[in-house]
Amino acid sequence: MEERSWTPESWRTLPISQQPEWEDLNALSLVEKELQSLPPLVYPSEIKELQLQMAKVAKGKAFVLQAGDCAESMVDFSANVVKNKLRVILQMAVVLMYSSGVPIIKLGRIAGQFAKPRSSPFEVVNGEELPVFRGHNVNGDEATLAARRPDPSRLLSAYRQSSATLNLLRSLTKGGFSDLSQVHNWNQKFVAESDEGQRYDVIAKEIERALKFMAACGIDLNREESLRSVNFWTSHEALLLGYEEALTRFDRASGTYLDLSAHSVWIGERTRELDHAHIEFFRGIGNPIACKVGPKADPKEVIQICETLNPNRVPGRLTLVSRMGAENVEFKLPAIIKAVTEAGHPVIWSCDPMHGNTFVSENGFKTRNFEQVMSEVAGFFKVHRKLGTWPGGLHVELTGEDVTECLGGSLTISEEDLDTAYNTICDPRLNARQSLDLAYRVAELLISK
Repeated sequence: MEERSWTPESWRTLPISQQPEWEDLNALSLVEKELQSLPPLVYPSEIKELQLQMAKVAKGKAFVLQAGDCAESMVDFSANVVKNKLRVILQMAVVLMYSSGVPIIKLGRIAGQFAKPRSSPFEVVNGEELPVFRGHNVNGDEATLAARRPDPSRLLSAYRQSSATLNLLRSLTKGGFSDLSQVHNWNQKFVAESDEGQRYDVIAKEIERALKFMAACGIDLNREESLRSVNFWTSHEALLLGYEEALTRFDRASGTYLDLSAHSVWIGERTRELDHAHIEFFRGIGNPIACKVGPKADPKEVIQICETLNPNRVPGRLTLVSRMGAENVEFKLPAIIKAVTEAGHPVIWSCDPMHGNTFVSENGFKTRNFEQVMSEVAGFFKVHRKLGTWPGGLHVELTGEDVTECLGGSLTISEEDLDTAYNTICDPRLNARQSLDLAYRVAELLISK
């Protein structure tokens, strides 16, 4: 069968899921044209470097930590929010790398993670049916009809906030904040007082001791760039394809189109239909990409996705993110891994232990149980251990703030505690203590692997 030609807009001829009901299509078109005229958010050279690093993961020589907000907020946005998020991701990466000896690729759900797929286009709030909140680049989260009306101008606001976030991230990761000599300063007060924070403090002291030893040996640490800065990459779910198309540019050096809204983008579980728009758009961009795979996925279907999105079998181009649920992972995932491996596709296998373990508590809060999250991660590693394949990544929703959104963890957040600091605008996130706890336990699995 002849492959259909691809252009950045060829997705527009196909069915598409999970889109807002834009009322003013002319306004939407004008916004997309304005986005086309704006500078890209990331650079082709950065994307190429990430691709090289992801190829190492596909070969079992590195591990991806992909983490950040469920949905970024345009209301609760500040330099401190970004810095605290980066801080906990850097802490997790240090724990994973120090404990396992495996290089950790740090990939944030940040600087573009606004739009969210939803299970229903409407919800009932206080007896009134309203359009569902789809992310701050579409509508507002306030429970009013006016706020929930999709507004194309929010796409420009999302671009501006993403740009500001990227500028801050580049400053922090290249300007001294991520220097390993500052490893103690990544421990926030509310984390430092916990058991996880104290364990981290031990690692920080050992790293500082090692740096002093290197300096005593005559090594000029100021000249060792890998100790003074880190590569931190950005990613988001590319749900609104008009926005993605507008920021897709042709790169003459590589002869490919690149989506310059982020270093990496992914397709969600609800939008991975083979004959639909998202798969069509993704097959033509040269970024490292990912696709979520849930318990309803058929092995043959997943192979078709691999063949469509990575026909040349480039190691590290495609990540399959398993989001099975704790009760399904050991039963559903093996057949998919076997089929993809036997077909010769060099994918990265990553685990999203959050989305398959979400439920509503008795007091009405959408939440996740830390032990269920950890159970899915453990099952993911167990499956790979049995099959002799590499568990290459972890994909989690977290925040650097002291929230109470997920149950459990070492300080045991209970259902009665959820309303203490339940601040998410969409799905529940791990707080910094729970995130560190998860990192320690994943490190143990990496060691045993």
